[in-house]
Order: sequence, then C-alpha cells, then structure tokens
Amino acid sequence: MSHAGTAAPILVLGTGTGEPLGQEARRALASATLVVGARRHLEAAEPSARTGRTGRAERAERAERAERIVLGPLAPALDRIAEHAPGNGARVVVLASGDPGFFGIVRALTERFGAAALDVRPGAPSVAVAFARLGLAWDDAVVVSAHGRDPRTAVNVCLAHPKVAVLTGPGAGPAELAAGLAHGTEGRTLVVATALGDPERERVERLTPAEALARDWPDPVSVVLCLDESRVLSPVRTVAGAAAGPGRWALDEAEFEHRDSMITKFEVRALALARLGPRTGDLVWDIGAGSGSVAVECARLGAAAVAVEKTPDGIGRIRANAAAHGVYVHAVHGSAPAVLDGLGEPDAVFIGGGGRELPAIVAACARRARRSVVVALAALDRVPEVRAALAGAGLVPEGVLLQSSRLAPLPGEVTRLAATNPVFLLWGTRPAVRASEGATQ
Repeated sequence: MSHAGTAAPILVLGTGTGEPLGQEARRALASATLVVGARRHLEAAEPSARTGRTGRAERAERAERAERIVLGPLAPALDRIAEHAPGNGARVVVLASGDPGFFGIVRALTERFGAAALDVRPGAPSVAVAFARLGLAWDDAVVVSAHGRDPRTAVNVCLAHPKVAVLTGPGAGPAELAAGLAHGTEGRTLVVATALGDPERERVERLTPAEALARDWPDPVSVVLCLDESRVLSPVRTVAGAAAGPGRWALDEAEFEHRDSMITKFEVRALALARLGPRTGDLVWDIGAGSGSVAVECARLGAAAVAVEKTPDGIGRIRANAAAHGVYVHAVHGSAPAVLDGLGEPDAVFIGGGGRELPAIVAACARRARRSVVVALAALDRVPEVRAALAGAGLVPEGVLLQSSRLAPLPGEVTRLAATNPVFLLWGTRPAVRASEGATQ
C-alpha cells in the first residue's frame, strides 16, 4: 500500500522465500528507473525470469530497462538512490529477501530517506519459512543477525537458548557458527536452510555442529537454526522471543546444591550480578565456580555461561544445579589460569575464592574480559594485589567490603541478627565501557 494514496518514490519488495513476484510487482519493475538488489534478486527479476520470453521481445525490453545496482557496500547504493529518487518521475525499486523490515534494508532506508518515502511490500521472512519447513512454531525462538557482524554474539545466544534462528552472512555462516559451538552444546542440532524459496536449489538439512564445521557452505545460506530438540515445544506464548527474564535473582543458597556452605552468599551474588551485567548475547565465565551459583544466575538472565571448577564432585553439582534451574551451563573441569586458553572470549568474569594463584588468575581473566571482572574474596591481604592485577590489565578497579546480618529466629518468637562472614567484592571495568554507559544515561 502506498503512503497517503500516492506512490512513494522508493518501492521495497520482499522476495526470495515465498511466491514468485506477482503481477503488481512485475509492473513496478517494468516502470522502474532504478532497481537495487543482491545479484540473485536482480537475476530473478530479469524479463526472461519473470515472463519466460526470449529473442527480440526480451532484447527490446532489456535495452529499455532500468539502471541496475548490485548491492555490496550499502553506502554507495544509498547515495545512488538519493541522487536518483527525488522528483522528476524517478521510480526506485529495492529488492530484498523475505521481509525487508526484519533485520533488513528498511532500517537503513528509513534512516536516510524517512518512512514517508518508502512503500514496503514484505515477503515471508526466511526465519518463518525455515521453521515452517520443520513444522515448528517460532514465537519462542530467539532471532539474531550475524550478517555483517561478529558471529560471537550469535554463538553466545545459541549456547544460552534452546531455539535460536541465526541470519547468516559472509564470514558468519554454518561453519563459523559450528566452530563456536564446538564445546558446551551436547545434544544440539543445527538446521541449515539454503536458498529458501528456490524450487531447484532449496535445501533444509539437519546436522551436528561437527558435521556443519566439516562442510563447505556456498552462498546463499538463508538461515541457520540451532535447536535443543528436547525443548523445541514450549507452552503457549503471549510474548514472542526469548522467555521473560527471571522474576527474581540472587537466589537463596538453599536453592542450590552445595557442599559445607561453600557457595557465594546471595547478598554478595546480588552485587556481583549487578557488576557483571549478564544479558542475552554475552558470555560469562564463573571461575572457581564451586556450586556454579553465579553461572546459573547469569544463565537465568540470558547469558551463555561457563563454570570452571577443579573438583570432580563440584562439576557434578554445577551440572545438577543448571539442570534444576532449566538453564545451560558449560562445566569445565580444570584449574585456572591454565584451563582458560581453550575458552571463548568472555564479556564478563566472576572469580570466587582465593589462594596463591589468585593474582595470576585475575590478571589472565582481566586481559581477556571485554567488559568487566568481578572478584569475591575473604582475605584482606589479597585486596591490593587483586586491585593491581585489574589495573595492570587496563581495567578501572573499584570495590566494597560487604558485611550483612540476616534476621534469624530466637525462642520466644523474637528475632536476632545473625552476621555472615565479611566479603570483599572487587571489580574492574573497561574504560571504554564506562564511557559508553555514561553517555547513554
């Protein structure tokens, strides 16, 4: 539908994953003075592809057809549209995949030309088509775009959620995603949907991450689904996307399996979570995890979580706690800092406990953390060296001493204050992160 009853100067046609171009779209292409799109979309819109005509009629139409621009870098194409679109009968048609308003070119066109300049005709989104091919609902899927972006965010989302759709791009296809999913994704299936909507080339394949990593993947892969097939059916939803975050956090210690009270107390965990800032798309390490309570809480808040623990029985508790709370935590048996080399780059790191190796562990984590490192410790003597390790890696160190007393019952229906052990909570934050957070307040 055009705006205010008149033809908008830029017509955006979604195509490639549903029915062929209809009669109205073909008329728009025939009258266009500029057509912009990926090479495969332009080829599909050629006269012979649209009508089947060949010979003299096709050559005559081809000689009069509009200027074509193959989309590569977006900025030059937008500049050419800007030169072409204003007034004097110019008519621009932009061809895009599926729904161009869903992680598509509509955002860039609106920012440059304004919504009133656009007449958007969406097709079926590739994500919807991919799930339709499997016979699955997708209102509970997390959708993440890796097109033109670092694939690490998509990998972290796949690690943290049971039903994920990844919009792919050069350098962020099935093999790259599979490489990031090599550890901690037991039981996951990758569904690779290639050339959706193409009656000759469309393929929808189920593979393990290892199988996807071993393959060469041609363009165009439309979308990759990462599924825990034991959890693809969810209750009826009223809000689309990832499940809502937990109603509460900093859970009581009794809600975790732990040994001899060796668990980060909920008061400490509350501030630690605030400084870690776990969110969907992040990867958080929990070093010296013990029961894994911090890792589990980060996973409940949407982050991918890795828990490093040196005791075999601790690994068992971490896995049991993750299962009890319905989240994914990759439990790694080993000692830091040696075991850290094989882990993906973290956004934030929590370090619990002390010991002689603590400064070296903090330094190793601080060098790799993209945003912050949070350290909980009981020994006053360790505070200066932990602060020095944070500062030495370029983080801004801060901290508090947490002392709390909990209400506890006494005989006679009265209450006393029961003191918990004091804990130093230290943290370091990247200066660039602090500056960007301040600018958005």
